[in-house]
Amino acid sequence: MGYRIPPTSLTVRAAALYLGIFVCVLLALSAGAYAFMAVEYSSMLAPALGTPEGSRAFATAMRRVVLTIAAMDLPLVIVVAIASYALARATIAPLETARQRERLFAADAAHELRSPLTAIAAVAQAARAGATPDSRAAFEDIARGALEASDVVSDLLTLARDPARRALHCEPVDLAAIVSRSSRDTRPIADARGVALEVSPGSAIVDGDERRLRELTRNLLENAIRHARRSVSVASRRNGRCCEIVVDDDGDGVPPAQRERIFERFYRRADDGSGTGLGLAIVRWIARAHEGAVTVGEAPSGGARFVAAIPARVE
Repeated sequence: MGYRIPPTSLTVRAAALYLGIFVCVLLALSAGAYAFMAVEYSSMLAPALGTPEGSRAFATAMRRVVLTIAAMDLPLVIVVAIASYALARATIAPLETARQRERLFAADAAHELRSPLTAIAAVAQAARAGATPDSRAAFEDIARGALEASDVVSDLLTLARDPARRALHCEPVDLAAIVSRSSRDTRPIADARGVALEVSPGSAIVDGDERRLRELTRNLLENAIRHARRSVSVASRRNGRCCEIVVDDDGDGVPPAQRERIFERFYRRADDGSGTGLGLAIVRWIARAHEGAVTVGEAPSGGARFVAAIPARVE
């Protein structure tokens, strides 16, 4: 099976970088040529430079130098721009091919695994009804494990897709409702760990996928609760052209060296006692699919502050 790699923003950025380097070198050379010609003409016209005629002749000669340099540089820039794009395509294409194959493999594997896992959970739940107490507990463990594994497979299937709006079902959504519902869903987890959950839902309207945005908020809250000492806060707000979901905890925070890595698939910090290492990767995927971003910094309490920014709905 062959892959045709379309132009991507990565290819364009690489081509622009190559061209930018060439243009900087060309400008330096052109400036050097201009300075050299200025010295040459001024030495030739030195006796007459003090006169109006000499000054006009010098200015005319330098204008011709500028036009000559521009006439030589412009075709070079065009040729190098084309060559830069071709070089970028040749460089990026193998990486894009490998990434596409990885996505296809993950999607195929996820599809193949979901059906048997669902069947295992269904059989275990059906067998639990007529089982002995000891066997019933075992069947419950089997069903729970199969369902949890199915959730992991669903996450992998999500991450195998491109984070694009076409993967979403968008409609006007108020992030205040998302924050309120997600906090209700996760409050039992916070209560079980003795963590106080503070909720400040502020109206912030986006064009978004409600189910995915709830998943994003829930993942951020579960991550914060897992690392908090005593409290977690979640808020939604309008911030200029963006709407934000902000989650703070009072834990140890995220060291700067790890603030990018924690969004990688299967990455888990040393103090992570549970979790699959996919939650924050899903958060980034959802934010990017909404043409937004998620960042992590330091909360006022010294813990971690996660901010998911989504473009505000245009009225």
